[in-house]
Amino acid sequence: MNRTDRLYALVEELRAVAPRPRSARWLAGRFEVSARTIERDLRALQDGGVPVYAEPGRTGGYVLDRSRSLPPLAITAAEATALAAGLHALAGTPFTEAARSALHKVLAVMPPPERDRAAAFASQVQLVGTGTPGPPAVPRVLQDALTDGLVVRLRYADRHGAATDRLVEPLGFLGGEHWYLIAWCRLRDAPRGFRFDRVLEARSLPERAPRREVDIAQLDVLGRELTGLAGLGGADRADRADRV
Repeated sequence: MNRTDRLYALVEELRAVAPRPRSARWLAGRFEVSARTIERDLRALQDGGVPVYAEPGRTGGYVLDRSRSLPPLAITAAEATALAAGLHALAGTPFTEAARSALHKVLAVMPPPERDRAAAFASQVQLVGTGTPGPPAVPRVLQDALTDGLVVRLRYADRHGAATDRLVEPLGFLGGEHWYLIAWCRLRDAPRGFRFDRVLEARSLPERAPRREVDIAQLDVLGRELTGLAGLGGADRADRADRV
């Protein structure tokens, strides 16, 4: 059994017995490899985002959190390739790493024959470079602050290069030719859009952002039709670009 198939089989073995644990020694015997190899494989799964954790104690071992894992997916080779192509379009955005991780998770839970067919199909598809810019300088800080609802301290340069310090309350992201953090700016006492490539410094604060009754889907000072991610359970989003 090659390593890719073993990783898939490890996930399925742990899913089948969850929430009971399996020891590294037991898994080593099951897959006819050393316990050290099993532990290395399990670390690789954890690094890839698979919810496997170690349960200490004499009867402990490794456990898969079934509530946070995907079952084997009945996804076709064409569907997997479509996902890969779509996620490729996120290159150069704040979601580059998340897209790569999501694709790896999907592939990890596909049955090996389907995964092999998907790989063969994908090898017949070529993509022309999109010409997207490199990843923004501070996306992770802003992404985490938006997710956690925290106030952010920004050092921000406007279109003329003049820098100001801002305390902002993240509301969302706007992506297109440029990427913006849409946030309530306490300096301007209004919602504003902050281009990632103009953010000189960003630091999240322990302060929780208050709830704002702001419908950013109604804010459109860019003069463009904007499309949100309503399919993911949220309302369509729009923005307001910082005009200062």
